Amino acid sequence: MYDQPPSARIFEDRREVGRRLGEKLLKYRSERPVVLGVARGGVPVAFEVAKRLKAPLDVLIVRKVGAPRNPEYGLGAVAEGGIQILDEERIREVGYSLSELKPYVNTELKEVENRLRAFRGSRPRLELTGRTVIVVDDGVATGGTMLAAIQAVRTQHPRWLVLALGVAPEETYHRLKAEVDDLVVLFTTAFFYSVGQFYHHFEPVEDEEVTRLLGGAPPEAPVVHA
Repeated sequence: MYDQPPSARIFEDRREVGRRLGEKLLKYRSERPVVLGVARGGVPVAFEVAKRLKAPLDVLIVRKVGAPRNPEYGLGAVAEGGIQILDEERIREVGYSLSELKPYVNTELKEVENRLRAFRGSRPRLELTGRTVIVVDDGVATGGTMLAAIQAVRTQHPRWLVLALGVAPEETYHRLKAEVDDLVVLFTTAFFYSVGQFYHHFEPVEDEEVTRLLGGAPPEAPVVHA
């Protein structure tokens, strides 16, 4: 962990972060891991990790549930498989009930399914049961949406769950570390405003790039029995 002023840009781009994470994750290469990139920004990072580990790559969709009158104010998150993590205290603070928020939650769940169909196309979802699964993102801030991502993976019963991130605030680092079997973060700091502040190039990742990277990732290697 580092004490670093918030203006510090220590990564060139997401590809650099992916290459650096890939080196730190080499210990898992022999376990035939599955790599999951959190769309959209985590997919270019995950692509480099998957390439380094010669591992198959899939996408993980998480959607923030925002306040009805202020979508940027997060009240929770949803993920594949109907996963919902809602902050009931924040929901009460903005004057809503869970039942009033339900239509907005359902809208985000539908968007998760739409994006999965768009990104995966005809490719089946990778099997995670009994596997080492590495969830990758370019960074996290509060970690709220990542908790939904972790829960979505846990429902598929991986043998070992690893979270790999470019950057995270110290508080979030400790919060997420308790939720996974291994947490690898390139940079943590108490001086944190946004993930993008640590990147020289942090342009939005378009849907087309996500689809292209998923299609160009290493295929699932066959199991060779002695």
